[in-house]
Order: sequence, then C-alpha cells, then structure tokens
Amino acid sequence: MATLSTPVRSHYVWEFPVRLVHWVNASSIVVLFFTGLFLATPFSRSFSMGRMREFHMIFGFALMLGTVTRVYWFFAGNNYARSGFPMFWKFSWYRAVLQQMIDYTKLDRGYVHIGHNSLAGASYAALFVLCIFQMVTGLALYGETNRGGFWDSLLGWTTPLLGGSYRVQLWHLMAAWFIVIIALFHVYIVLYDAQLYKDKLVRSMIFGEKTSIEGDHDATTWIS
Repeated sequence: MATLSTPVRSHYVWEFPVRLVHWVNASSIVVLFFTGLFLATPFSRSFSMGRMREFHMIFGFALMLGTVTRVYWFFAGNNYARSGFPMFWKFSWYRAVLQQMIDYTKLDRGYVHIGHNSLAGASYAALFVLCIFQMVTGLALYGETNRGGFWDSLLGWTTPLLGGSYRVQLWHLMAAWFIVIIALFHVYIVLYDAQLYKDKLVRSMIFGEKTSIEGDHDATTWIS
C-alpha cells in the first residue's frame, strides 16, 4: 500500500506543446458546445445568431488546429506524449483498463501512472474520433453556405452519406453531447487525482511537472 510519507520525486512530463494544445482544445470545446446549443435552438432574432455562428466557426478551426498539433506531437514529443495509447491488440491492455476503473472507485491512493494510464488513453482515443467526426460534419455543414466551394467540394459527399443535411446536424449535436460526457468524466478524474493521488496533476498541465512515489508506473517507454 502506497503512503504519502514515501519519498517524492519530480518528473517533467508534459511538454509545452501538449499543455498549450490541452487548454486550446478545452476552451474550444466549451465555446463550441454552448454556441452550438444556441445555433440549434436560437432564442434571438437579432444578429447574435450570426455572431454565435462566427464564434462557432473560429473555435471550430482552433479545435482542428489543436488536434492536428497534438497528433504531430504524438510523434515529435517525449514518451509521455504517447503514453496511454490504446493497444487494442493486447489482452493485457483490456485488463489494465478494467483495473484502472476499479482503482478509481477506491478511497486509498494506490499506485498511479506518470503519464496517461490505459483508461485515459481509451478516453482520449474516443475523444479524438469524436473530434474528427465533428470537424468533418461541421465543415460539411459550413460548406453548404458556399455550394461548389472548397469545403463543399472536399467534404460535401459526407452529407448524403449520413442521410442529408438535417441528419448531419443531428449527428453533429449528438456527438457534441458525447464529447461533453467524456469531458465531465475527465473533470471527475482530475478532482479525484487532486484529492487522493497528490501527484500535482492540475499543476502539471500548467508547468509540466508531476510527482511520484516509489512504485508508481513511469511511462519512460512507449510500448512495453
């Protein structure tokens, strides 16, 4: 059983690009969700509708840029940037996900991962897929305002594939709610870590460093 009296070590885990993308994507998701709700059920006849749409597109492109940057840094960054990668081909990965879920129900510290654990990796993989879906459907809808334009020519084919413009909007909204569910789960885990693990998880996403005790799992290698 790990105790907080065990000697503490410091690790530089999250490099600046990872931290920057995290906050850009987090703020973008918040703005996109609330502006998207407004666009789905507008309550004003003024130009606020146009302004909300403008904000929605700006932060949509910010999320797209952040996602592309994070994918690049997956390869360019340190091994912590690759930690938690979902290894679907390994049975041990599924056991690790299940064990992590069990660990999060306990009220004792236990041992933690320096980097992303398997459950976090699975969550981020799902979030990545949803973000890509949102980008494709969002840009396809945006392309409808300029028929024959760049975005319409590039992604317009997805609209009939998904059942037409109205259904694309429904899928887009549904995916947004799934993203919110993952985000809320993420916030819960952050609060859990802050209370029990005492590994400076929140601080690490600002300054980059996390702490560990003997026995914690250090993601010094990507695949092991």
